[in-house]
Amino acid sequence: MMRRFKAVSRAAIAPVGLMMLSSAAHAAEKGMPQLNFANPLTLAQVVWLAIIFFALYLLLDRWALPKVSEVLDMRASKIAADLDAAKQAKSHADAAVAELVAATKTAQAEAQSSVSTAVDAAKATAAAQAAEANAKLEAQLADAEKRINAARAASVGALHDVALTTTAELVGRLCGFAPEPATVEHAVGRALAARAA
Repeated sequence: MMRRFKAVSRAAIAPVGLMMLSSAAHAAEKGMPQLNFANPLTLAQVVWLAIIFFALYLLLDRWALPKVSEVLDMRASKIAADLDAAKQAKSHADAAVAELVAATKTAQAEAQSSVSTAVDAAKATAAAQAAEANAKLEAQLADAEKRINAARAASVGALHDVALTTTAELVGRLCGFAPEPATVEHAVGRALAARAA
């Protein structure tokens, strides 16, 4: 095939060379020689352009474009696989976030429950201690009141005795004779009762 191509090209080049020489003289008269299709050289160039274009088209169609298509398909499948992997990773991440949120809520609820239990226990302990302290204070107050009442009764009794003695002495000094103890006791009892009321 190569030999045939070389033979055809040599056979075509020789007459074309002669034509070029002869047509070069007439080129200036006829206008643009590139568009002169009456010239066999221009016709040969157009034929070779069509052959080369067809050969390039076949080369691209049979060899280059299928490889490009394979690369594009491979890239598309890799991108699709990467997108699927990303979707799966996102779903796993969303599940992990949901699990973390649930665990956080559970921990907060447990912490709140522990805090409220501790607060209730502290309140109960404080109430028990306050009740115990109040009971002790009540007992101490009752004891103090008993002692005060006993001291009051003792002082009132001593006051009664002192009043009797003082009254008897005063009457004795003022009147010059000792009064009757029953009369003195009656008068002192009346005076103390009036003072108490």
